[in-house]
Amino acid sequence: MDLPVMPPVKPMLAKSVSKIPPGMQYEAKWDGFRAIVHRDGDEVEIGSRTGKSLSRYFPELVTALKENLPARCVVDGEIIIVHGGRLDFDRLTERIHPARSRVDMLAQKTPASFVAFDLLALGGEAFLDTPLADRRTALTDALSTARPPVHLAPATTDPALAQDWFERFEGAGLDGVIAKPLDLPYRPDARLMFKIKHERTADVVIAGFRFHKSGPIVGSLLLGLHDAHGALQHVGVCAAFPMKRRAELVEELAPLRMDDPTGHPWAAWAEESAHESARLPGAQSRWTGKKDLSWVPLRPERVCEVAYDHMEGDRFRHTAQFRRWRPDRDPQSCTYAQLEEVVGYDLAEVLGEVAGSGS
Repeated sequence: MDLPVMPPVKPMLAKSVSKIPPGMQYEAKWDGFRAIVHRDGDEVEIGSRTGKSLSRYFPELVTALKENLPARCVVDGEIIIVHGGRLDFDRLTERIHPARSRVDMLAQKTPASFVAFDLLALGGEAFLDTPLADRRTALTDALSTARPPVHLAPATTDPALAQDWFERFEGAGLDGVIAKPLDLPYRPDARLMFKIKHERTADVVIAGFRFHKSGPIVGSLLLGLHDAHGALQHVGVCAAFPMKRRAELVEELAPLRMDDPTGHPWAAWAEESAHESARLPGAQSRWTGKKDLSWVPLRPERVCEVAYDHMEGDRFRHTAQFRRWRPDRDPQSCTYAQLEEVVGYDLAEVLGEVAGSGS
């Protein structure tokens, strides 16, 4: 491979802001695997956000990228899986598997797509110092004949349309809007773009915690909600605390600690078979490998309010943010019913917006 921008390349990043800023290019914020694709003829390398290769996990994309990208290019985008008309991150994570036979099976069963939204190189020319507006024009031309599963991400310079996307596209599994200055060069690993994400709050039950990797202080709180049958389901964690606060939480939660987890709603976490049907807090994952995921069970008697952006199935998609304790709430009243339901929106219509987006 011989390209003007060689792998590995870390993607340019975004920092969170509360409102859509004016005078920029706007795109949907995709909920998938960020990937930078290098193609030089028959050679295709799909690099992850950290620079590691994803090519072996998505053989069907390697083929599609050869068929739809220019012969020599470097493109920034997102790997996604669509199921039921919306993004499905769970099915996407299943693709990261060590067994080639399973990878090949899933490539047939749950094929991935690639959404391109930036251009780093084309032919023998690097575009890193080229303003975003010009990169977008070049990318649009380069992908003019691309067909699914390779897509050109919709983009617009109309903030009103961006606000409309922010409100509508969540129903298809997208989690916000990205704003990019029109004169912005491409700077790997720099937070020079802006992301506007949805935020909601929910009252949840604290049912356990994990220790921090640095020592006997709280690393993350384990959160639960009661389902329609009254069972407490593990829905995620909140983990962003100052170090001093982590130590204080150990003492605050000490009266709730259970030396014997018998009777705890998640006592079955130690049974391997339990993880086949539920996401319990002791479950191992292909992402954490041999990382210690042991946890301290707490009597599920304390409630806190957390902020979250959106749900992935019956769990918080990302780490929730602690807001405050809610001593006024009965743990049994913390149910899924309090969560806002997002109106569904077909992802095919999101990708169809590219034709009339004004990009």
